[in-house]
Amino acid sequence: MRRKRDRNEIRRELRSGFTLVELLMVVTILGILAAIVVKNFMGHGEEARITATRASIAAIDESVQIFAMRHNGKLPDTLEELTVGTDEKPSLLKEGTLTDSWGGAFGYTKKGKRFTITSAGPDEEMGTADDITN
Repeated sequence: MRRKRDRNEIRRELRSGFTLVELLMVVTILGILAAIVVKNFMGHGEEARITATRASIAAIDESVQIFAMRHNGKLPDTLEELTVGTDEKPSLLKEGTLTDSWGGAFGYTKKGKRFTITSAGPDEEMGTADDITN
């Protein structure tokens, strides 16, 4: 036999969803949290590019030193020589690895047994304060 429902049970069943105010509060809180997260992650992209460029310069630096060991102390005339291999000795770097995180080519200068590898940095102009070197 079916039992008769009282008014309180009927009211509870009718109010089982969320109200508009409750939904707006949740959306507002999520919006505030999203704004905080976005603010904290903004600007880290540039730091990541600088770190990646420093890592690339370190890899090129090591490749130049290996090149010098293979060629009796002679440094390469250009960085492109590091991407050329032979059957006996493979290339030290892959083609396309001679650009920094901003797409600019690395600078390479040598004086005697010393060499410098330079990236123009975020402003993409050589000879400014934000240049990155080995």
